[in-house]
Amino acid sequence: MALVEVEDRGPVRHLVLNRPQKRNALNGELCAALGAELERAADDDSVRVVVLRGAGGVFSSGMDVGELRELARTPERLRAFRRRLIAWWNLLEEMPKATVAQIEGVCLGGAFELALACDLRTMAEEATAGIVETRVGLIPDVGGSSRLPAVVGLGNAKELILCGKLIDGREAHRIGFANRVAPTDQLAAITEQLCQELVACAPLAVGRAKRVIDQAAKPALAASLELEVAVQERLAASSDFAEATDAFFERRAPRFEGR
Repeated sequence: MALVEVEDRGPVRHLVLNRPQKRNALNGELCAALGAELERAADDDSVRVVVLRGAGGVFSSGMDVGELRELARTPERLRAFRRRLIAWWNLLEEMPKATVAQIEGVCLGGAFELALACDLRTMAEEATAGIVETRVGLIPDVGGSSRLPAVVGLGNAKELILCGKLIDGREAHRIGFANRVAPTDQLAAITEQLCQELVACAPLAVGRAKRVIDQAAKPALAASLELEVAVQERLAASSDFAEATDAFFERRAPRFEGR
């Protein structure tokens, strides 16, 4: 069974995260498979729009907790692990074709950052999304801290990140994270409508417009991405992160020390 299923619908390529038994949690193998398919889509001139979605009625529950626990034990691995993710997540923003995340079920942590790297997002009204790394003693470091303010505004970004806030599709649309929302049974249809609107536009202009808009909205993205990992390296070696991962596996509330 492929970890990422590929469905071509004319000029629209759907990449489907296919680890439903784990709610499409992002482990190393799934991320590598997704990265390879993103590279193929970027290089395929017949593809005009790329849609990311998840199998089993769930976009993704975020980074695999087993790999997070391993990171707590070996924080020196963080930069190398993150470097590959950033390259693949950035490709969603950098490829000269539109990218869309179709979100249903849940979209948490690293998956939220994956969706955030897409140009546009459709979301089920009943879905739950959140960028919850501060709950486990980390920060959003795969572009979340860098990209979110440009999408939802500084105040909303701080509330989502600092509080580890969870939102549904309606709230996501209100603050600008989701471009379009619908009940779950209509989500595929609104995604298809959005894709057809994108395909109706000139592909060269779409690609160039992406580049100009992203540069205007995030002129310091490269420096901010580097700051994310520098901060995360310190947090990954902290007692807070170790306590949070232990608490998860022991099914108890974490006991963070006062600062």
